[in-house]
Amino acid sequence: MKKFSKKQWIKFSIAAVLYLLFTLWMQNAWLLLGLIVLVDIFLTGYIPWGAWKRTKNPQVRNVLEWVDDILFALVAVYFINIFIFQNYQIPSSSLEKSLLVGDYLFVSKLSYGPRVPNTPVAFPLVQNTLPFFNSKSYLDWPEWDYKRVKGFGHVKRNDIVVFNFPAGDTVALKVQNPDYYHLVEQYGREAILLNKADFGDVIYRPVDKRENYVKRCIGMPGDTIEIRNNQVYIDGVAAKNPEKMQLNYFVETDGSMLSEEQFRLLDVSKADRVLIDGSYNPQYMSMLNIQPNANGQYNPVYHFPLTQKTLEIAKKLPVVKRVVLEPDPVGADSYYPVDYQTGWSRDNYGPLWIPKKGATIPLTERNIALYKRCIVNYEHNKLEVKDGKVYINGKPETTYTFKYDYYWMMGDNRHNSADSRSWGFVPEDHIVGKPIMIWLSLDKDRSLFDGGIRWNRMFRWVHPD
Repeated sequence: MKKFSKKQWIKFSIAAVLYLLFTLWMQNAWLLLGLIVLVDIFLTGYIPWGAWKRTKNPQVRNVLEWVDDILFALVAVYFINIFIFQNYQIPSSSLEKSLLVGDYLFVSKLSYGPRVPNTPVAFPLVQNTLPFFNSKSYLDWPEWDYKRVKGFGHVKRNDIVVFNFPAGDTVALKVQNPDYYHLVEQYGREAILLNKADFGDVIYRPVDKRENYVKRCIGMPGDTIEIRNNQVYIDGVAAKNPEKMQLNYFVETDGSMLSEEQFRLLDVSKADRVLIDGSYNPQYMSMLNIQPNANGQYNPVYHFPLTQKTLEIAKKLPVVKRVVLEPDPVGADSYYPVDYQTGWSRDNYGPLWIPKKGATIPLTERNIALYKRCIVNYEHNKLEVKDGKVYINGKPETTYTFKYDYYWMMGDNRHNSADSRSWGFVPEDHIVGKPIMIWLSLDKDRSLFDGGIRWNRMFRWVHPD
C-alpha cells in the first residue's frame, strides 16, 4: 500500500472540499464521480497527468508548457464565464441614457443564479459563432435541459437584466434584424427557406446560444401590463418611469441650425440626429402643427430622442421655436403577437397578462394567439387546433398551466427600442444575469482626447435608476 505524504493529503483535502461544495451548489450527485479523478491527481497517480514534464527535449517541454497554460486558462475562463460573470458591451441605444452605447459591463451570473449550460461543449468567450471561421462555436450534443442553481436573489421590477433573445430560437443567418418571425409575417416562410441568397440558411439555436439582449424588467409574472400614451400601467396603476427615459421629438428652430455645443447640451449622439426636409412631406408637418415660414419654406426641423430633463432644456434654447412629441405610428409596424391583429401599437399596447408559473388559462382563440409561443416554443409542447378542439401533445385540453415564470422587458429609449412589445415575453430560462459594473465606456462620437473615454462612467456600479 503506497504511503501518501502529509502535503499530498492537505492538497487533496482542500481540492475535495471545494469540489464537494461545488457539487452541492450544482445539486448533481453524478458530479461525485469527479472525486475519483481528484484521488488519482493528488494521491494515487495511476494516470501520468504530468508525464510531459519529464521529457528531455527542452523545445517539446516549452511547447507543452504553453499548451498546458492555455488549456488551463481556457477552462478557467469557461467556468468563470458560465458560473460567475461575463463581459457584455452595450450594442444599441435602447437603454439610453441609463446605459450608453459603448459601455462595457460586468454581468453577474450569481445575482439570479447561474444556469447549467444547455450546450456544455462550447468554445469560451464567444456567444454562438467562431470569429474568422464563421462556424458554430458549440456542439449540438449533448444538450441539457434547463436548470438554474441558487444565486443571491431573483429578478425584481425595474432591474436591468441581460437575457437571451427569445425570438432568436430560429435565425435566418443573413437577415437577423428583424427577427425570423417578423420576416415570416412579411415574406412568408417558404420564400425565406427557398431564397438562401438573400436570407441565408435558417438554423435553430439552443437557449444559451441565442444573442444576448439587455433591457429593463418592467412587468413581473402575474402582472397585467398596459401602455397608454407612452405611460406604462401595471394592474391599472401608473408605473414609475425611469429617471432617464427617452421619447422621440420633432424640434423646429427659428431658421438656425443647431450647433455641436447645443447637441452636446441636449446629450444627443450623432447617430440620433436627423434633419427633416419639411417640403418633402408637408401633410406630415401640418399634422405636427409645423407650418411654413413667411417665405413659404420650412424652418429646420430635427428629430431625436430627449429625456424629460433635456426636453425642458430644448424648450428654453433661444433658437428653438417648437418641440412636438413624435406621434404613435399606428399600423406602421407589427407588434407581438405578429400573426394576430390586436390593434395595439408602440405607444398604446395591451392590456396583456404576463404568465406566471403554476397559473392556468382557458385555451380560447385569443389566449392561444397571445400565449402560443410560451406553450410551444418555450415550454416545448405540441399544440394543434382540429375541428374546434385544442390538442396539446395529442390530448384534448381546455386549459393550460404554465411551468415557467415570464417577464416583460422594455428599453428606456422607448421610441427606439425593439423590446417585449415586438417579440413578447422573456421566459425565466432565458435570464442570463444582472449588469453590476461599467468597467469601460467609449464615446464613438468623440476622439480619444476629446471625451472619447467617458472617465466619469468607468468602474461605476449599475443601479436600476
